[in-house]
Amino acid sequence: MITEVVKGAFADIVIRGDASLDVACVEAARRLVKRGASVISADCGFFIRHQATLSAAVDVPVVTSSLLLIPALLRQLAPQQILAVVSADSRYCTVDLFGIENPTDWARVVVGGIEEGQYLQNALTRPFVQTDIEQIEQEVGACIEQLRTRHPSIAMLLLECTGFPCVAAAVRRRTRLPVYDITDLCRLTLATHFT
Repeated sequence: MITEVVKGAFADIVIRGDASLDVACVEAARRLVKRGASVISADCGFFIRHQATLSAAVDVPVVTSSLLLIPALLRQLAPQQILAVVSADSRYCTVDLFGIENPTDWARVVVGGIEEGQYLQNALTRPFVQTDIEQIEQEVGACIEQLRTRHPSIAMLLLECTGFPCVAAAVRRRTRLPVYDITDLCRLTLATHFT
């Protein structure tokens, strides 16, 4: 694995969205390719705002966010079923990030977030403060319970935050629902490049 830091891409800036990060994102992506990267991902699901710019700037696959999976996941579900997106901050996880062309499908995606929790508070701290997995599991679990209470037709979960895959297995056991995250998208993309 090769990593690069995007200059100025602090969590609060990436989550809120800042188009001026496009230049720094492209510079980092080009450095990755120059160093031998054959696939590029990101360390925050909100980097999806830079997906089009990045994929146009390099000649390798770019998968910035698990949110890229939304159109395909909706096609797996019956029309009456709902996809729930669990986000680090639901206030910024809006329909314009979902890649859904048909407005009638917008109602089939519900979003919950843990923006009031310790995890996001820690992620926004400079320097970054690590959060215990048990805390993340508790916050994500509580969010999912609230979503399922409000939306009994939830049939699938998508974890937006790149910090959530560490609790995906626990979420699957707890909910008995299919759960997708950025690691699933990365594995799928990498599988097409290596034997």
